[in-house]
Amino acid sequence: MLEALSHDIVIVGAGMAGLRAAITAAEINDKIDIGVISKVYPIRSHSVCAQGGTAAMMRDGDSYDLHAWDTVKGSDFLADQDVVEFFVKKAPEEITTLEHWGCPWSRTEEGKINQRPFGGHSFPRACFAADMTGFHEMHTLDGKAKTYPNIKFYDEWFVTSLMIEKNAAAGLTAIELKTGEMSVFRAKAIIMATGGYARVYEFTTFSHTATGDGMTMAYRAGVPLKDMEFIQFHPTGMVPSGILITGGARGEGGYLVNAKSERFMKRYAPEKMELAPRDIVSRAETTEIQEGNGIEGPHGPYIALDLRHLGEEKINERLPLIRDVAIKLSGVDPVDEPIPIRPAAHYSMGGIHANIKTETSVLGFYAAGECACLNVHGANRLGTNSTSDCLVFGAVAGEEAAKFALSHDLRDFSQEKALAEERRIFDDIWGREGDERIPVIRDELRRIMSERVWVFRKEDELKSALNEVRELKERFKNTRVEDRDRQFNTGLVGALQLDFTLDLSEVTIAGALARTESRGAHTRLDYPKRDDENWLKHTLGHYTKDGPRLAYIPVTITKWSPAVRAY
Repeated sequence: MLEALSHDIVIVGAGMAGLRAAITAAEINDKIDIGVISKVYPIRSHSVCAQGGTAAMMRDGDSYDLHAWDTVKGSDFLADQDVVEFFVKKAPEEITTLEHWGCPWSRTEEGKINQRPFGGHSFPRACFAADMTGFHEMHTLDGKAKTYPNIKFYDEWFVTSLMIEKNAAAGLTAIELKTGEMSVFRAKAIIMATGGYARVYEFTTFSHTATGDGMTMAYRAGVPLKDMEFIQFHPTGMVPSGILITGGARGEGGYLVNAKSERFMKRYAPEKMELAPRDIVSRAETTEIQEGNGIEGPHGPYIALDLRHLGEEKINERLPLIRDVAIKLSGVDPVDEPIPIRPAAHYSMGGIHANIKTETSVLGFYAAGECACLNVHGANRLGTNSTSDCLVFGAVAGEEAAKFALSHDLRDFSQEKALAEERRIFDDIWGREGDERIPVIRDELRRIMSERVWVFRKEDELKSALNEVRELKERFKNTRVEDRDRQFNTGLVGALQLDFTLDLSEVTIAGALARTESRGAHTRLDYPKRDDENWLKHTLGHYTKDGPRLAYIPVTITKWSPAVRAY
């Protein structure tokens, strides 16, 4: 039998959404016993990489309706408008809450929390802490969470599966990386907050740990994934590393220029220019490069982000991290020369299907943050709405899970299921003696996704990508993990993460192939128009052994009918 650890609530993931959920649950009742499991130390979670800001209506001249409208329009009308309206009303409360907890927001001369313009927003509503917003928000949340005696952290534990009994969450299986031993975590309520999966691509802004673990665990346990075809490509990934260059650089007045030194966005979004939504800017940059207007460099053609006109003083005040990483990782000082950039895989609008209360189709199982799809972002997320999403719906998940835990008992779980999971991990994946290598398959997957499931998509390329991913899934069955030591076995972790991303890539491609229109971040060259008559609906991907089964549900519209999306 496996060791069983028990908590009232178990939260998987210690990024911004997970920590916010833990704090809310702990504050609702100090008798609630909360466990937070993370495969990394919390401050190493990908949330620290958020740079530009957190969106909230904080000023006269702005309004909830304006923020909601910007979000709905930015989503290419695929966002559920009731969820958006709730979201924009809760976001300002999260900003002031973090301030009270000690978040060092950048300030105006009057001492108010400063806000900068951001792509797709019609008002400067991105609250920021220089260009290290996520870093400071995460340190604030981590410090606050550690003050609660009823929150216990399990750092460097790798969760492998979600256990469901009679359509109710019963527990999780997890490996303590220090020992390599598997345990069961029993819980009355489980919150999944494991982030996104953009590491299925070669050129990405994401940390190496962003492999969508929680999405796949939910998917395999019977919870559908929603709108997985919508992957956001950030227009300013630094060449060659892919490190994020925040949209705040353009919010502060940066220009995008091509090989002709031309601010080409005037042809694609004449009103918003560089501050158009990310999908529009990424398509524009890709088009410029494909038409021969990219700047030639040792790592291929790129676009230049020019900050020189901002001056050294403003760059040092507002974009100090950007200057530092550009110097260290690209050999470019943005005070003196433009930064080489091009679109990079950045965010998943899709994720675990959940409602406005973060509830899933499984009783006692909740999802928040980027691993969840609550329909806030639709087909394209506006910059700085993601950290707001993590805070707002992290708090909602914590509250809902706490209420559930207070009114329910621990459920029995199948010890045989847990032992079967242990055998799957250690006898099968770790015990194989095949001749395939994990890094080779992983790199093949990233190449396929980057070549054929990128900014522009076509039917024949998507079909071949789907077939090749399925071939990789078969090849994965013939792998061998080189590391034979149980303690901190990074080879086994890499194998498990590859296993998760193969399933996620398959459902992403299947959804993209089926959606015969262009909407937001999903651009089909063979179907260039948005088709509201046939495709104003969400995709649900249900797991089967033969691949995803797709179904569809309607979009909720409250105030704003779909209109032409122009900037």
